[in-house]
Amino acid sequence: MLSDTLFTKLLDLCCGAFLLAAVLMLWRRELAAEVRAFTLQGVALAGVAALIGLHETRWDLVSVSVGIGLLRAGALPYLLRRALAGSGTPEETQPLVNGAGSLLTAAALTLLAYVVARPLVALNPNPVTRALPVGLAVVLIGFFVLATRRHAAAQVIGFLLLDNGITAIAFLAASGVPLIVELGVSFDLLLAVLVLHILTTRMRDAFGSAARIDDLQGLHD
Repeated sequence: MLSDTLFTKLLDLCCGAFLLAAVLMLWRRELAAEVRAFTLQGVALAGVAALIGLHETRWDLVSVSVGIGLLRAGALPYLLRRALAGSGTPEETQPLVNGAGSLLTAAALTLLAYVVARPLVALNPNPVTRALPVGLAVVLIGFFVLATRRHAAAQVIGFLLLDNGITAIAFLAASGVPLIVELGVSFDLLLAVLVLHILTTRMRDAFGSAARIDDLQGLHD
């Protein structure tokens, strides 16, 4: 069992890296760089789950953290890189909001998350619940990515970012989720990325490169 002081410091470090990875996804424009930031976030999320499990002597959470690390810091980034390599578009198309605007929005959403989560933290103030706003901030940033990115792969990354935030909230608010639930969600994410890989391969064969969302909207005409 970890001491309270060491647990708090390590948890703050993992949560800081978790939020930083989300901000990096907004700041960087290259899809490959976003995948690397997503990998960092997967490692941080696995660290959060492992720390809570070790501190509370819950080996089921430690097992879940290993699964999270293998999937969200290993398998999913690998499949995303394969999908990008097959799309023929290594860089992201221009998003609807520029880099400075995205960073300012991320700061505003993080502040909003801390304000909204304050009553929940006040119910049971401890190192774990005090980190709850970080998960909520990542959820809001994930919604922002989905609303402002045009490339299909970037929107999938935004969806994965959103799911990471929801998973972090589950760990920080309720000390994790059952292993079977986490496995079900993880397989859904794996299926989504596999579908992305197949679609980008098909689009490359048909059009020469993966199209933007704006280009796909013209196919119904």
